[in-house]
Amino acid sequence: MEKRETIRLDKWLWYARFFKTRGLAAKTVTGGHVRVNSNKVAKASTSVGEGDVLTFPQARHIRVIKIAACGTRRGPAPEAQTLYEDLSPPAPPKDPVPSVPRFEGKGRPTKKDRRMTDLSRPDMLD
Repeated sequence: MEKRETIRLDKWLWYARFFKTRGLAAKTVTGGHVRVNSNKVAKASTSVGEGDVLTFPQARHIRVIKIAACGTRRGPAPEAQTLYEDLSPPAPPKDPVPSVPRFEGKGRPTKKDRRMTDLSRPDMLD
């Protein structure tokens, strides 16, 4: 039986460019925010290998990643993307038009809006 190739969890997360530094990756793992194959891990030295599924927060999203390869270095982004398969659900679509109070009839009117209001009022001195 062949021995499976493994690597430290914090090192792999850094190689795959999920974290800017290895220290940040280790901090996330030791904080108990990472799951390996649905089991919480708290040690950055946990060994992971090909086929393991990682679940961890990144920014405001939960990432679900399947390890495709262990890697040997922290290379450029295209190389790092070959180390994993992203199983995360797609992000919800963003609102195409941002909400601007002026268009919703809320907020302070602009100078142009005030001029238009003044022109539409009947003259009080007549």
